[in-house]
Amino acid sequence: MDRIEIKNATIIDGLGVEPYVGNLYLNDGKIIAITHGDSLASDISIDAFGKIVTPGFIDLHTHSDVSFLLDSTAQSKVRQGVTLELIGNCGMSTCTPLPNESDALFKERIEVYNNEMGYIDSYDPNWKDFEGYIDAIRKSGATLNVAFQIGHATLRTAVIGHKDKHPNVDELTEMKRLAAEALDAGALGFSTGLYYTPGYYARTDEVIAIAEEAGKRNKLYSTHQRDEGASSVGLFVSLNEAIEIGRRAECRVQISHVKCDTSQVWGKADKYLELLESTVDEGLDVRGDQYPYSWGSTCLTGAMFPQWALSGGREETLKIMSDEDSRGKLVDDLNEIILKGRNPEYVVISMYVPDESFEGRSITEISEIMDTTPAETILRIYENSEAYVVFKSMDENDVDKFAKHNFISVSSDGRSLSNEGILSSGKPHPRNYGANTRFIQKYVNEKKLVSIQEAVRKMTSMPAQRLGLTNRGRLAPGYAADIVIMDLPNVEEKATFTDPHQYPKGITHVIVNGEIVIKDEVFTGKTPGIMITDFNS
Repeated sequence: MDRIEIKNATIIDGLGVEPYVGNLYLNDGKIIAITHGDSLASDISIDAFGKIVTPGFIDLHTHSDVSFLLDSTAQSKVRQGVTLELIGNCGMSTCTPLPNESDALFKERIEVYNNEMGYIDSYDPNWKDFEGYIDAIRKSGATLNVAFQIGHATLRTAVIGHKDKHPNVDELTEMKRLAAEALDAGALGFSTGLYYTPGYYARTDEVIAIAEEAGKRNKLYSTHQRDEGASSVGLFVSLNEAIEIGRRAECRVQISHVKCDTSQVWGKADKYLELLESTVDEGLDVRGDQYPYSWGSTCLTGAMFPQWALSGGREETLKIMSDEDSRGKLVDDLNEIILKGRNPEYVVISMYVPDESFEGRSITEISEIMDTTPAETILRIYENSEAYVVFKSMDENDVDKFAKHNFISVSSDGRSLSNEGILSSGKPHPRNYGANTRFIQKYVNEKKLVSIQEAVRKMTSMPAQRLGLTNRGRLAPGYAADIVIMDLPNVEEKATFTDPHQYPKGITHVIVNGEIVIKDEVFTGKTPGIMITDFNS
């Protein structure tokens, strides 16, 4: 491995302190020295005069579970400066464990991707457990490092199926066993998606019982809370549930993609943050992360369908839709969801395999094409296939307040993609290509709400601490050589909702484990990413 010198750098070490000028030296995947004028022997020298050098960014909330199985060179995140992704979020560790119905869900997720030969109609994993998936990722390679969580919804689907029922003693014991097995294999946390089915069907005590397995091992509990707006129990009842789970399971809590979702709770960011602050004052370890956009993204059923209609999975939902009476009730509930703030004019199809002409069009536009109501349009779309959507859900003032707060790190809620090949389909949310660069461009350079050193802390040492990583997220001798070099005034998100597959500007170099992956904003072809577990953190 080459010895690398980064000289004349304006160094931001990740801890939030003032920048200073120095030279960094890397060897064997580590930072070996930081000097203030003295030069050391090196094979490669990068002159960073006028540029900022930081630790690699750590994205705590991603869904790249299958990305590197399909394309090890997926570049959308690493070109933003991300050198580590935490996957298995929202309760969905898509790739493991894979017994019973969870295997079918994995194959459904794979099948939405297409390549030059047409659509993928099969992908048979040669693993069933967490250790097998770790090995598969290691063999496939990646542009960046990957760390894992075990997902509650995946556990539930593997043991109970996609049903609205409570587990019996044996089923709960088996979910706890599988969670413990994954955590002992190296997963860095346990995640829930209590807004989505089947996680929505779980009572709080069920989640606490499994989260205790994370608490025993001093690992993270991350949650897409049960309600981020006013769809069920309400924003603040839901937030208090997440806090209570952490309190009783004795684990640190990460609130995923913090937001005030839909107009019914817009303007509540201050109250939300006050509750977080008071909880931390009590001594509980609770923080959050945020993607810096007022639009969200998920699957069509997650955005628009009532949870009762999703029990039993797609096959049972289609049966409900085929019965005149139950279809009528479903239409009524879809209209109620629309009235609560999910305006079909601002719900836009981002990926739809059966008809790509729908991509980039709103439900309102498609309903005009179909000459029917928005609710009926939603059902007709789903009858052919699940779709993915982007939708307006937040107020900019709330987004700004969360972005400024020192408890909230930067995340994407996206995936590692590429602007060509198998991972370039659809019109996905631009956060997949630009969340980190957007944060710097918008909140540091333009609005000046956050200093560059604080922005870097939110992307480096803060998420590293949440994961319990001891050698990443900071520029210091002995730490991993995950490095970002940026031309700060020219950092720019290029991805848009209409043209999302565009790489950002201004991140000139990215080094992962001592290997240059991005050089002068050009991909080198290297895939030095590794699997990060608590055994090699």
